[in-house]
Amino acid sequence: MMSAPPGLRCVEHVMGMAVVVDLRDEDAGEGALREVFAWLRWVDATFSTYKPESEVSRLGRGELALRDAHPEVRAVLARCEQLRWETDGYFDVRAASPAALDPSGFVKGWSVDRAAGILDGFGIRNYAVNAGGDMRLRGRAAPAWCWRVGIQHPLLAEAVARVIETGELAVATSGDYARGEHVVDPHTHAPPRGLLSVTVTGPELGTADAYATAAFAMGAERALHWAARLRAYEVLAILADGAVLATPGFPASASPAAA
Repeated sequence: MMSAPPGLRCVEHVMGMAVVVDLRDEDAGEGALREVFAWLRWVDATFSTYKPESEVSRLGRGELALRDAHPEVRAVLARCEQLRWETDGYFDVRAASPAALDPSGFVKGWSVDRAAGILDGFGIRNYAVNAGGDMRLRGRAAPAWCWRVGIQHPLLAEAVARVIETGELAVATSGDYARGEHVVDPHTHAPPRGLLSVTVTGPELGTADAYATAAFAMGAERALHWAARLRAYEVLAILADGAVLATPGFPASASPAAA
């Protein structure tokens, strides 16, 4: 494997988490980084459920009509409704309560997808955008060099359950080992059982993020059957007993996972 080419790396705390943008092109410019983080700050100001003045908060309180919301807000909520249908209702922006509007399970990945589009527009060909562990990767300019991503083992803090080697992919993980029980089954409003984490890979991080949230909310038995029917997205699930199961096309590394 070739050594990583030089570039720029920037970290900023935005949307309630550390976002890392790693550019590996020799001619990567700071203008791309400025535009990416400006975009992410706008997303935070517009979609945050913690900022009372955000459009999502105002929509949730009934102070803003959907028809008067920003076009990006309307588009995101429309896609969230599609995802609710695609996941049999297990991805739901009102999962916690009918009175609470929270599209965060899609917005984070969607905003990173758009950030990747900004980098593409600057002609950057090798980059990683990591938003709280969910990643959008690209490495088209160096086919002999690729990104290696370790999927954290939920029971062993300093070990990885699987290593992915890829040149271009979105990777999203949902679980309760880092943030506690924050995902609930929208149908029962109870925490799911039988799963420690679910990782989804595919072409778009927004969809992968929503699918990971939905699969985790389903619980072990339903999630495994649902994952087997997905197209263009692959799933790795770590069960409560520590067993690691993956769909046949889940990307793998030639090197085994290790501590």
